[in-house]
Amino acid sequence: MFSGAHVILHSSDAEADRAFVRDVLGFAHVDAGRGWLIFKLPPAELAFHPTEAPPHSECYLMCEDLDAVLARLAEHGVQPVRPPSRQNWGTVTAIPLPSGFELPLYQPTHPVAYEL
Repeated sequence: MFSGAHVILHSSDAEADRAFVRDVLGFAHVDAGRGWLIFKLPPAELAFHPTEAPPHSECYLMCEDLDAVLARLAEHGVQPVRPPSRQNWGTVTAIPLPSGFELPLYQPTHPVAYEL
């Protein structure tokens, strides 16, 4: 029924964040015109968590080896905003984008839907 999902991250410095995702994270992309880059994402999954707060969304990049990802990012001068934290569902941290946006990263320990 659906051909994909389009995730939007609103940024105070979209141009710098696009360059970071292109040059540091190495995501493939298309130019939708005038340098407006749209990035190919890795396989994805969608989950619904209960909340008593107002409804909101989150976007995490998942990886199979968080330590290896952080080591590769360190080669580009990127350090996590906090040390990785082990949770019952995986290990999580975040990296700063040039705009200051914190992009969460995690290595899941739960079964993943994108392998179905």
